[in-house]
Amino acid sequence: MKPSFEPPLASSKPDHHVLQQAAQWYARLSVDSVDASTRDAWLRWHGQDAMHRQAWLYVERISERFAPLQDDAELAALTLGRVRRGTSRRHALRSIAVLCGGATLGWLGWRHSPLPQALQAWRADYHSGVGEVRALELLDGTRVWLNSASALNVDLQHDLRLLQLVEGEVLIETAVDNRPLIVQTQHGRMRPLGTRFSVQQTSQQTLLTVFEGAVKVDSTSNSNSSAIAHAGEQLQFDNQQISAPRPADSARQSWRDGILLANDMPLSAFIEEVARYRHGHFGVAPEVANLRVMGTFPLHDTEQTLAMLQNVLPIQVRRPLPWWLSIEAR
Repeated sequence: MKPSFEPPLASSKPDHHVLQQAAQWYARLSVDSVDASTRDAWLRWHGQDAMHRQAWLYVERISERFAPLQDDAELAALTLGRVRRGTSRRHALRSIAVLCGGATLGWLGWRHSPLPQALQAWRADYHSGVGEVRALELLDGTRVWLNSASALNVDLQHDLRLLQLVEGEVLIETAVDNRPLIVQTQHGRMRPLGTRFSVQQTSQQTLLTVFEGAVKVDSTSNSNSSAIAHAGEQLQFDNQQISAPRPADSARQSWRDGILLANDMPLSAFIEEVARYRHGHFGVAPEVANLRVMGTFPLHDTEQTLAMLQNVLPIQVRRPLPWWLSIEAR
């Protein structure tokens, strides 16, 4: 029997519990002593629902990125396809990789960063690794901190200072200089007026948080959309519109000191922040996603942070794979 292959659904991500099932199957099939009944059971599970196949492909992509102890053939072994009884694991898995290579390539949309953006980040003037906070001082005296997995281009011209945030988050303390300073993301441009502020860019929007002074924002596509955020305010914007300012979140600068401040933060949002500081997949079960988190946590020791969470909340951390963490109800 050959399982049918379907491209992943572009607009629908498997829910948490289906992803957990896929991760557990991946772990079971990773061992060398997989018997025929286990393989048959996995094939039945895989064929039951398109969401199962979607979840399997997601786990497969994550595992290929974060399984440093497995060689390419062993990673290919966990790709979908026909598992023949009596065939060696390594040989059978090479066959599987051939059968579903197209489906795997189609899963590139599930990457944390699109490939072009990842290449731009790799080529940037300055970048930081996952879990790293990097401090810089530019030639004009401006001080810059790059948050985890961030990338920045710097162009100091005779009449302009241009900083392009390619990916991630940056905290900036501007220096006194006659040249205007422009900070650019894919969603727009910001011009600070002697200030300290942070900029966080995602694929959907840019978050500006101002701690001192003021920053003027202009949206990329809408020339009539502009706003000014003052000290103690933050706002979000995309290519088309800019939100109204709201009170600034002090956590948007505490990361510079390796601290994550949580002030009545939903657990799902808290884990999303923690996940930026380590490789792998983080999942949060829907039944605990809205638990509230308060306190000060270390960003550079995510294991300690997870242990602290388990001590104060009714949750447990499950690890079906070394690079796969799931936050569940205790």
